[in-house]
Amino acid sequence: MIRVVIADDHPIVRAGLKQLLAGPDFSIVGEACDGQEVMQRVRELHFDVLLLDMSMPKKSGMELIKQVKSEKPKLRVLVLSMHEEQQYAVRAIKAGASGYLTKESASDLLIQAIRKVAAGGAFISPAVAEQLALAVMPEAGGLPHKTLSDREYQVLQLLVAGKSVTDIAQQLNLSVKTISTHKARLLEKMGMTSTTELVRYAITHRLVDDANTGA
Repeated sequence: MIRVVIADDHPIVRAGLKQLLAGPDFSIVGEACDGQEVMQRVRELHFDVLLLDMSMPKKSGMELIKQVKSEKPKLRVLVLSMHEEQQYAVRAIKAGASGYLTKESASDLLIQAIRKVAAGGAFISPAVAEQLALAVMPEAGGLPHKTLSDREYQVLQLLVAGKSVTDIAQQLNLSVKTISTHKARLLEKMGMTSTTELVRYAITHRLVDDANTGA
């Protein structure tokens, strides 16, 4: 029996995932709708796999992965995201996740992914495995967005989605000055001078959903 906690801010998604996992092999021992509830479940419950949405209120998925692994190193985290692998998969794995699955493919692969992760394995696509391999090769020339910190990358995502610095500050509960600093640093690292350039780059490298850019 694999004990699972489902963390997603949409009740309909959680209900659908519970249906997919209905059966004798799995036990849904808890649910969470935001980052605060995720950490409550992690601290209060004993379970094997955290099925985690990347886009959670109150804490980003990346922050949650790191916090969960710092408090419960042996707990397996399987990311289930609406975002394509190019956007977050490698960062999620480096942060401590054991697997990354898009919601689009969940109906076909979710059970297989949870079983593999719970057994101590990793569930990633060949493309993500290649990205991880390239990242550790010193001679490999990396793309500029890969030099960004997780927070800078999060700010980039929100900027190309059309959010203003003030909007981002409110969403992340940080000061406008802090977000402005992150924006300046990420533009410098990317070798760019404007949000427009960031949007073009993000679309070219499939780092953002087309719907968020108006494309």
